[in-house]
Amino acid sequence: MKHWIKSGSPWIWLTAGSVSISMIAVLGILLLIGWKGLSYFWPTPLQEWHTIDGKVIVGQLYDVEKLHDTNTEKKERLVIKVGNRDINGFDFINIDKDKIKSVSQPVDLAVVDRLQNGKYFGTIIETSSGLELTRLQVEAWVRSEKAKIDLLEQEQRKLYRLLDALPNSGLLSDESKKRETELNEQAETIVNQLSHSYLILQDSQGEKYKLSSDNVVDIWFPNAMSLKEKTMHWVGELYDFVSDNPREANSEGGVFPAIFGTILLVLLMSVIVMPLGVIAAIYLHEYAKPNMLTRLVRIAVINLAGVPSIVYGVFGLGFFVYVVGGTLDQLFYSNELPTPTFGTPGLLWSALTLAILTLPVVIVATEEGLSRIPNSVRHGSLALGATQFETLWKIVLPMASPAIMTGLILAVARAAGEVAPLMLVGVVKLAPSLPVDNVAPYLHLDRKFMHLGYHIYDVGFQSPNVEAARPIVYATAFLLVTVIIGLNLTAIAIRNNLREKYRTLEL
Repeated sequence: MKHWIKSGSPWIWLTAGSVSISMIAVLGILLLIGWKGLSYFWPTPLQEWHTIDGKVIVGQLYDVEKLHDTNTEKKERLVIKVGNRDINGFDFINIDKDKIKSVSQPVDLAVVDRLQNGKYFGTIIETSSGLELTRLQVEAWVRSEKAKIDLLEQEQRKLYRLLDALPNSGLLSDESKKRETELNEQAETIVNQLSHSYLILQDSQGEKYKLSSDNVVDIWFPNAMSLKEKTMHWVGELYDFVSDNPREANSEGGVFPAIFGTILLVLLMSVIVMPLGVIAAIYLHEYAKPNMLTRLVRIAVINLAGVPSIVYGVFGLGFFVYVVGGTLDQLFYSNELPTPTFGTPGLLWSALTLAILTLPVVIVATEEGLSRIPNSVRHGSLALGATQFETLWKIVLPMASPAIMTGLILAVARAAGEVAPLMLVGVVKLAPSLPVDNVAPYLHLDRKFMHLGYHIYDVGFQSPNVEAARPIVYATAFLLVTVIIGLNLTAIAIRNNLREKYRTLEL
């Protein structure tokens, strides 16, 4: 036993066990987040509960709570998502299981996803034309109406662009005024057409509800769907989640602007931090003499890695936004003042703040890579007549490129999940337009943007109904982890390619 301990085998097993436990814990968390998030898009069956006092409740079973009364008798309470927020005034109700008389799943119950007021649970009575439709006919009607609405909205946008192109109303000629009147009449006609088509719905209490077709996102009958139909619906809902814009205070719809903003921010941060970090590391390791100043700089770089991220946010707000941005506005955008252009939080200042935050990681990783290159390689290059810069550019940096990419991987892993500093320097709850479009200069660094991390915070803690938005929080968190893993895998692939490319230099 003593010989076994002295051999070091226990520490090997202890290390392996610790790594295994850590991996299991990480995978367990990812599976939990993924299950909670992705199951939200599965078409949950609609049930109809009949209580002993004659009430009828239609909804989806959300949870079953275990209760203990004073007699220590176990009871169960059902948490039911009833939808119809605009009618009921709430999303969930609680009812004791012993008060349920019977439960059924009628096949004619439908889930209507609306642009406003969330989902509606009930039955479809008829359309605006007075026709009673079957399930398949309703789904075909929805597809047809969505196609018509898309065409009408495109035509409406064209008309509004033509109206915007007209000169000021005070300077309009008679012909221009006539054209403006025609365009307004056409736009009004489109608005009337959008509101002309509607559905008549009925809830569990027998109350009828009129729903305009332009307020319908999708309709499905979960109790009548086969496994294949449910799977296709789940894939479609997941695609809509990652490709649509958010709505209903971010508690409904998709998160595409947040995905776009997160990836764009990380890319801009990487473009900024990589040259700064690599140049700083090269100077400290290759050119600076080992004196007191160099040691102080290294100590400062290491200590900067432990500074709380919110401090970087305050620095970015005070220096980048107010000082640098305010100066740019006075020099180049004075005609726009007092409305700021760059003197307000935006994409550029967020990228710079994250670049300063992750700079120590890149410097340390690059220095470690440079220190692993033998001095004999440098001496051999110099002996063959190369200058120090040529040696650095053609020999040292290619050999250190895997370590540089490691620094980038660590920087991306930290920056992609940061939220606190971004709340001060550019991220917002809802951005009306993306920072990239087809209008010059195409990349608008002064615009505010959305971020997956802030989206999680906003939906999870600022939503008017946190319980109803909880699945969105899990889905967005899983998506953020997926984005970070995707960015890291891309950087790892580049690093491995560089390692194989320059392996011959190490021989």
